[in-house]
Amino acid sequence: MSLKKRNRVNKLVNSSKTYPQLTFEQAIDLVVSGKRAEGVRDRTLRDYVKMWGYFTGWLFANYELETVDELSVEHFRNYINYMKYDKRKYDGHKFIDADRQSIGLADTTININLRSLRSLFNYLQREELLEVNPMERIKLIRQDVDLTNCLTEEDVKAILAQPNMRDFVGYRDFVAINLLLDSGLRIQELIGLRAADIDFQTRFITLPGERNKNRKPRLVPISTHVMKLLLQLINENRAHFKTDRVFLSCYGEPLGANQFNKRLKYYAEKAGIEGKKVTAHVYRHTWAKNMILNGCDPFTLQKIGGWADIRTMRRYIQMDTEEMRRSHDDFSPINRFKRK
Repeated sequence: MSLKKRNRVNKLVNSSKTYPQLTFEQAIDLVVSGKRAEGVRDRTLRDYVKMWGYFTGWLFANYELETVDELSVEHFRNYINYMKYDKRKYDGHKFIDADRQSIGLADTTININLRSLRSLFNYLQREELLEVNPMERIKLIRQDVDLTNCLTEEDVKAILAQPNMRDFVGYRDFVAINLLLDSGLRIQELIGLRAADIDFQTRFITLPGERNKNRKPRLVPISTHVMKLLLQLINENRAHFKTDRVFLSCYGEPLGANQFNKRLKYYAEKAGIEGKKVTAHVYRHTWAKNMILNGCDPFTLQKIGGWADIRTMRRYIQMDTEEMRRSHDDFSPINRFKRK
């Protein structure tokens, strides 16, 4: 006896639902207001506004649209092609001559734009301010894995020999570079470091949640060598300035992220390092990779580095062919059997 199949009843879609027709200015204002209420950091909100400005600037120059519900997938695909093949780097920058720059943004830069736009439109759809999300079918650009995003031992030795140790700025930079290689701090965590965050007895840095990327407090151990360097820098600061910030300009002002990255680039160029992008983030990659090579277990590294997902941490640890060869020779089963 065959079972009777139940008839599937299609649910009626509520077609009476209406959505507001938001102008592009209203859309970004609503998103920023809502994201701020959710506790999103001011820096992230500024990035949203900046990326939205890039997109709408291009959009208004090429299309006659008035509301965000008029956007389609094709608009974003054309925008991606524009960024990749037609946009001149640093176009509109206050201090950089864009006419001397190349055309076409890097894939990483394009994906940063797309992630920001995707977050904006996801919010509009989630809050029922937009019926159809035009970015739902837009994928990020595939990127090649960069195996050169770390400094070698020779690179590090050459860089550490560059700062002028008799100069305040030189010594400050020397301490900061050593701290990056010892702790893997993010650049905002480094430049925001205060003397009260450092416990010189236990050799731990306490990073409060409001200063961390994932808003979770974190303990970061440091070596005795770096502890001594930090203590000497703090004593030097106290003799001349009235602030407990560790990393300051020569005038006692807070050190900026761009300013410090330029110093890192300067020392790399002075050391003769070519073909590598040298930033604080590259030092974080270098720290993570060498921690693993020196025997640190991945879970301890994840906790120190402050990664919420171990898959994120894995992207920081790229082994080159020399390290792969050495690890294979050390751990290959056939070499072990041969020795026996």
